[in-house]
Amino acid sequence: MAHHITHIRRLLGWGITLARHGALIGIENDANTPPPVRRLVKLARWISLTGKGRSRDYAGAFRAIGPAAIKLGQTLATRPDLVGPEPAANLLKLQDRLPPVPFALIRREIETTFERPLESLFSEFEEEPVGAASVAQVHRAVTTDGRKVAVKVLRPGVREKFAADIATYEWAAAHLESLGGEASRLRPRMVIANFKRWTLRELDLRREAASASELAEQMHAFHGYRVPSIDWDRTNGRVMTLDWIDGIKISDNAAIDAAGHDRKALASRLVLAFLNQAISGGFFHADMHQGNLFIEADGTITAIDFGIMGRIDRRARQWLAEILYGLTTGNYTRVAEIHFEAQYVPSYHSVAEFATALRAVGEPMRGKPVSELSVGQMLDGLFAITRDFDMQTQPHLLLLQKTMVMVEGIATQLDPSINMWEVAAPYVRDWIRDELGPEAAIADRIRENVKTLLRLPDLVRRIDERVPVKGGAPEDPPLPPMDLIWERRGKGAGWLGYIGAAAAGAALTAGTFAAGLWG
Repeated sequence: MAHHITHIRRLLGWGITLARHGALIGIENDANTPPPVRRLVKLARWISLTGKGRSRDYAGAFRAIGPAAIKLGQTLATRPDLVGPEPAANLLKLQDRLPPVPFALIRREIETTFERPLESLFSEFEEEPVGAASVAQVHRAVTTDGRKVAVKVLRPGVREKFAADIATYEWAAAHLESLGGEASRLRPRMVIANFKRWTLRELDLRREAASASELAEQMHAFHGYRVPSIDWDRTNGRVMTLDWIDGIKISDNAAIDAAGHDRKALASRLVLAFLNQAISGGFFHADMHQGNLFIEADGTITAIDFGIMGRIDRRARQWLAEILYGLTTGNYTRVAEIHFEAQYVPSYHSVAEFATALRAVGEPMRGKPVSELSVGQMLDGLFAITRDFDMQTQPHLLLLQKTMVMVEGIATQLDPSINMWEVAAPYVRDWIRDELGPEAAIADRIRENVKTLLRLPDLVRRIDERVPVKGGAPEDPPLPPMDLIWERRGKGAGWLGYIGAAAAGAALTAGTFAAGLWG
């Protein structure tokens, strides 16, 4: 019972923090909020002595809750359908910045993990960090062989803090999903499972270094985009060392103009770099916010911070490319067909009806610059379709959606007149031609036939006939078993279950879950 009480106490504490920042008002007023959750929201607001008239500081609330909440808040900024346009806009301001850890603790972390004195690794090491975030902080240094580097060091205790918070997310997700209805369709347990995997990767700096190395190989032929090199001798699970970048932050328009760079060209190149990563390579930098992109003296866009990376398999990339191209060209029937082929939409719905619904969302976007589009209205339309057509959320596409929003925002800041569709269409069209054209189809057929021959054709073909075709989502990972409160028997289980359900719903509806690209 103790672990249930711990999770409920933690969720109620978060709820009170949200209430103090006015971040629960939207939940209380939402017609879809379950009555038990609405009552708990009112209770949290009453305990926090906060009235309905308080200004709503969603970013401040997530920052006050802690590191894991900051990461979730940044994700929720891409989901106005879940939190509403106003909270989403406010969460976009949520910067992952925290007071730095004292240098003595950073020194101890480096020396402990390498089992060597700091001076044996670096001839110079600046005690004041150049950046301090929820997971790690970065220091400027010079190696003993004279190279300028950036040294990223995990905050002491951050792994344990994330583990505790994510355990409560899992607990709350299981209780919320068991209530069925809209909560079940959004698949909160699977969303948290994906978030947990992303977080574990971000908390292992050796994995981040490997991601940077892989992305550098993938993008080596793309002119004007660079990934810093990793110093593997000074990198491990808690410390990562990479080339120092001298450049202008991509958000500093005045400095970019003063340096003589073409912002329109930079905006287009950034969009194409993202498409090259996501569509061509299937491996993309999923944390492309303004603080992680720099413009070097020669105009090269350089990326840093590779803790969050996204992957999409080849078949899903083909579907996504066709979806993007179909939306840019107005071929809504083909876009609808792809959704059914990928099993994003249940087969009992009509392809023609779904195509008409897509047209209602897509037509207002075509031929207009981003500055004339209402992204909020567009997303509202897309997510209304997901509900109307019983589409389950696709957690494996969450990072792609988040990154698309980030790239669009930076490109628009560089060039307010940019038309994302016009920039993307030629690239996507050429990729589709190369991947799905006659030559590619023949090459794929030859490759598959050779594989079949090598694996005994008759046996494999008989097995293939019996195995159903997979949909657009990868196979779901196993979820940890969860002991639900209302499955307990004995005195006190009823009232505790009621509080648990309400607490879980309040906290998670307030900002724990973000769904997939279309749901």
